[in-house]
Amino acid sequence: MSEFNKDDYLNDLPDADDLAASSASSAQAPSDEGAGASKSATEGETPANAGDKQTGEGQPAAGASQAPSDEGAAERSEAEGETPANADDTLTPLGKAKKEAAEYLEALQRERAEFINYRNRAAKEQERFRQHGIIDVLTALLPALDDIDRIREHSEMDDSFKAVAAKIDKAFEKFGVEKFGEKGEEFDPTKHEAILHKPDAEAEKETVDTVVEAGYRIGDRVIRAARVVVASPHN
Repeated sequence: MSEFNKDDYLNDLPDADDLAASSASSAQAPSDEGAGASKSATEGETPANAGDKQTGEGQPAAGASQAPSDEGAAERSEAEGETPANADDTLTPLGKAKKEAAEYLEALQRERAEFINYRNRAAKEQERFRQHGIIDVLTALLPALDDIDRIREHSEMDDSFKAVAAKIDKAFEKFGVEKFGEKGEEFDPTKHEAILHKPDAEAEKETVDTVVEAGYRIGDRVIRAARVVVASPHN
């Protein structure tokens, strides 16, 4: 056993000044965890795990606050005027019957309007075809009608021939055919065709002097203009 040396033992002990400096450094430098928490609390920052702690303590999570319940969405849709998908399920039997009746009535009215339009178009087409048929027959008979008019004007007709001519005129009148063109009427280029103009000292305006061929029309439609000799004022 070695001999205890008091002087060596005292020399190995740290100086009092060094111990004081070390204690001061420890007091001025807090731990990282304590410093970070204190600094965050002082600056008003929320720790990273604050949301987790609040959620765990019963606070609603972010996803839960953004996704309203189905009941809330339905109420909002109803407030905005939207019809829920299951609106028919909420109707009473009487309400469903009324709704179905209204749908049938709307469809019936639409079909009726389409039928009326079709009927009007068909009537117009039928009248147009009817007029075309009359015009074809009249055009084919025009030479014979012109001969009857010449015989009536330049020679005497017996009673039987007069009866036949009258029947022909009445038949065309029945189908709306109107005969026009007479001596002395005012000349109208829309219904008269002037084949000759002759000066007339007594004429104050252009008038029909002679009807060479009578004109025919159906309503406002001229089938053939009257061919006439026009008496014009003498200049």
